[in-house]
Amino acid sequence: MPRNILITGGAGFVGSNLAISFRSRFPDSDVLALDNLKRRGSELNLPRLKKNGVRFVHGDVRNPEDIELGGFRPDLLIECSAEPSVLAGINSSARYSVNTNLMGTINCMEAARRWASDILFLSTSRVYPIEKLNSLKYEENGTRFELAQRQEIRGASGDGITHEFPLDGCRSLYGATKLSSELFLDEYSRLYGLRYAIIRAGVVAGPWQMGKVDQGVFVHWMASHYFRKDLSYFGYGGRGLQVRDLLHIDDLYRLIEEMAGKMDLYNGKVFNAGGGRGVSLSLREATGLCAGITGNRLEIKGVKEERPADVRIYITDLRPIKDFSAWAPQKNAETILKDIFRWINENEDDVKTALF
Repeated sequence: MPRNILITGGAGFVGSNLAISFRSRFPDSDVLALDNLKRRGSELNLPRLKKNGVRFVHGDVRNPEDIELGGFRPDLLIECSAEPSVLAGINSSARYSVNTNLMGTINCMEAARRWASDILFLSTSRVYPIEKLNSLKYEENGTRFELAQRQEIRGASGDGITHEFPLDGCRSLYGATKLSSELFLDEYSRLYGLRYAIIRAGVVAGPWQMGKVDQGVFVHWMASHYFRKDLSYFGYGGRGLQVRDLLHIDDLYRLIEEMAGKMDLYNGKVFNAGGGRGVSLSLREATGLCAGITGNRLEIKGVKEERPADVRIYITDLRPIKDFSAWAPQKNAETILKDIFRWINENEDDVKTALF
């Protein structure tokens, strides 16, 4: 297992939880979290990092000098930094997304080249084109849309989407910057011999996620029920039948630990990672669970028109990664939502301030 680990975006939801988990599992490791603290609520993770022995550097991946880090030379760089909103740039400039998600990642690759460190890159299911995803055959099954078992597009079936799904088409600025970073990472590997692995994550969820409507939807759904805030079903008839699979942050950590300890095996590999068909929810199903857990029932508005970048169904096909490793998600959807509820309940004032 790498001894010195740098996690960019290390005060964010994914980065902070990974950093704390590595320190807990490997107390002799030196874990450094770098973050620009731009996302509201990320500052709440600083006491958690300090308490668990994770060193913090206030820096920005857009600035190469911020990644110099003095004498610290990581064996492994976990690249979690991102502007994560799929709606970013739609009604504003693309500059921040491009500079953070692409140029910032290239700056990280340059640093890794100098250090000769391995890279684990947190990419996204949003690299897959929206129109192709929405053209998949589906059925309506009571409370949700379901992918038809037989599909005409490679990499798609009733089990979900594999990494072989076609990449030609538009996918959002967020998805485009992440896919571009993947391509650069492959070039850096071929030119400089860097070892890397890529995780195209679906919806990752759990405690300490500052979920919004455009990123972190299941935390947003639970928090809105907890604090009795308005919610709406957007698009696809406004009935809340659209579906996502979700992955607990602890299950994502288990996969990353597996990869970090076996980079010879995972080098150059790209995997989709999510909860799969067994850990998936429609918005309507999430509403029922959130109401049952919180005791609060909301009147949810229906808006028939889709928004830019909306997707009807996305489920991760877990067969490729299960065929390659022993990893599989362990926490189901109800457990994930209950973990989120407990976190909100224990940190009510801070969460309300950060999210609303």
